[in-house]
Amino acid sequence: MAAGGPLAVEPVVDEPAAVADLGDERALLVADVHAGIEVGLRYERGVELDSRAAERRERLCGLITETGADRLVVLGDLAHRIAAPEGDERDELVELIEAVTDRVPMTLVEGNHDGGVAEAFADELDVIGAAGGVLGGSRQGDGPTVGVLHGHTWPTPDLLDVDVICMGHEHPQVRLEDAVGGSRVERAWLRGTLDPAAFVEGGTVTTEQAADPPELVVFPAFNERSGGTWVNVDGQSFLAPFLPAALPDSDAYLLDGTRLGAFRRV
Repeated sequence: MAAGGPLAVEPVVDEPAAVADLGDERALLVADVHAGIEVGLRYERGVELDSRAAERRERLCGLITETGADRLVVLGDLAHRIAAPEGDERDELVELIEAVTDRVPMTLVEGNHDGGVAEAFADELDVIGAAGGVLGGSRQGDGPTVGVLHGHTWPTPDLLDVDVICMGHEHPQVRLEDAVGGSRVERAWLRGTLDPAAFVEGGTVTTEQAADPPELVVFPAFNERSGGTWVNVDGQSFLAPFLPAALPDSDAYLLDGTRLGAFRRV
């Protein structure tokens, strides 16, 4: 996805997922699974859709096998309801978490839709709080360090000391037009060098953090029904409090790896 040496976080071609090699562990990362979204759409908007719960579960388990991952990390919004999960949504979460943890450990980075999930599944999940956390070794040579957060709130400044930061929440999409005026919307990745001052509330960073900022990767939503931000359409508001300012020069990529260039000019 980018020129140069090997990436600490490598997207899986044609999938809204990436792999991070963390020295002694290989992690599969996804964002915004939104389990139970069909239940939510029924109550929120009166929209009736067939459930894709089994398909989502099979895709995740298939990716774990395909990538040889030792752990699944969900970058927030594992669930769709903002309240504690119940009913059909809870049933989907039970089956999904059981299917994953029968294979590998599972880490949830708390998102704004995960209210009650960590408590309800405390025995099955490792949980990282909304301010984010760090996976991997030290930056002094023990393997790459990967910062993880959802993105709905200001992160801990400690994330500025990692090699690459991964986040969800934004559900980036691009609107593409053809020569005859037709258009389509596709999920996309955003990837670029972070502006540290824009990433931290108040903008106060150390000299070292300002001089050697990490890369920021904004993940597409795993759930294709969850909508998103059209990042190349004027007037679209970003959801994260630090975007787009924290990614002044980022590029957009399609799921197949196609580089579209700077997202503002796609």
